[in-house]
Amino acid sequence: MLRASEACERAGFPTSSLVCEGFLGQAAATSVGLGMPNLPVAMIPGHPGAQSVEELRANVFSVTAQQVIDNLLKQPDEQELSPEPGARDIVFSGTFEEVNAYFYEREWSDGLPIVPPTLEKIEEFLSFTDRDRDETLGIVLPESRAVTIWAVAVNGVMAGCRPEYMPILVALAEAMADPIYGVEHSGNTPGAETLIVLNGPIIRQLGFNYQQGVLRDGFLPNTSVGRFWRLALRNLAGFLPHKTDKGSFGNTFRVVLAENEGALAKIGWPPNSADMGFEAGDNTVTVTRMTGGGVLASVTGSKPEQMMPYIADGLAKQTGWEIVFTVGGLTFGTLRPVLVLTPILAETIARAGWSKDDVKRYLFEHARMPAWRVEAFTEQWADFPIVSLKHQVNLGRLPRVFAESDDPNRLVPIVLEPDDFMVLVSGDPLRTNAYTFAHNGYLGFPTAKQIVLPKNWAQRIGARSKS
Repeated sequence: MLRASEACERAGFPTSSLVCEGFLGQAAATSVGLGMPNLPVAMIPGHPGAQSVEELRANVFSVTAQQVIDNLLKQPDEQELSPEPGARDIVFSGTFEEVNAYFYEREWSDGLPIVPPTLEKIEEFLSFTDRDRDETLGIVLPESRAVTIWAVAVNGVMAGCRPEYMPILVALAEAMADPIYGVEHSGNTPGAETLIVLNGPIIRQLGFNYQQGVLRDGFLPNTSVGRFWRLALRNLAGFLPHKTDKGSFGNTFRVVLAENEGALAKIGWPPNSADMGFEAGDNTVTVTRMTGGGVLASVTGSKPEQMMPYIADGLAKQTGWEIVFTVGGLTFGTLRPVLVLTPILAETIARAGWSKDDVKRYLFEHARMPAWRVEAFTEQWADFPIVSLKHQVNLGRLPRVFAESDDPNRLVPIVLEPDDFMVLVSGDPLRTNAYTFAHNGYLGFPTAKQIVLPKNWAQRIGARSKS
């Protein structure tokens, strides 16, 4: 809404953006990012979703309406943006503790100690990429900031990464700047958090954990690269709690999930990099935002027919309101749930002749939800109206499988097609557990980038490991 208002104001048309009371801080910060800190807003007291029609009408007439009138008739006060330091300016000198206090007070850190980004350390990171330090990878919202190679290095230092992680950080920054991912939604109220999936030989070259303890902190590469993403959201995109980040509940940063490509090759399944359009063996990162996840413990059975019902049931139950990304209300067909299988589960399934595509087809046919529950999410429990599944099918927006009968207990898919499921293999090789993630739809759509290594990579990391 504010971006539309900004375009109108620059064209000479007065506007008034309606903003809920709890989003006034976000509106002010976003306006600064748009370069117009004086964008006129009109407050709606409280939250419309928790008000009766009568209460909402009273609030609009007593508060909002007059503010709208004033905004349209009065010229907003002139405001100037505060100057910011240059990219290479030395902003502070002091002890480790003093630097951390300075960065924390200015909201440049996440509350954990950061590694002070000295020019020497930044240069060391820059030596691990052949990209120009001033190259801009894109402009990211809400702050409309340029994502430069230099800024990537700075945040990599702060996150505690090693310099040789720089090619991964650059690829992540490219994914962040890709409009398909939709980084501007990273501060939305459900508080979803990004999952980073790593593929390729670089996993072993740099010592990423892909076995027991996957998604657990305690491994420097996985943990520090995950933290880099969170710091980049803060310092590059501009997401700050109580301002532009309006997550109602926390989903703290996730450590990198590296696939077990040895296990995948053993059973003949393609890695996620191939699913995302690259070649098996390519070094890639994939980012996708998940609203939450849950473990499926002790998946039992020696055949897929024994194991998959439990897995499909758990995956379906992990998806709740997110179904609106499949059936409308928000979008159609942008839901990409994730299933993580441990190697022993994947091997047991593959031993029966099942491919990864077979697993996805099974999930499509069996990870389903009662039609009445889908319509309850869209029509009653949350504010995402679609009228009914049958109505959307009749409009041609959903396939016939969503309205094969009028039985409210009929089971319907949670995605539009089998390939919408993302199936990964990682974790403890000898544990029969799986993990499922619910997805945030187009508000963090899966986006993959190839990791471009600098010249003499093998020699560089070999020398680094000896130092």
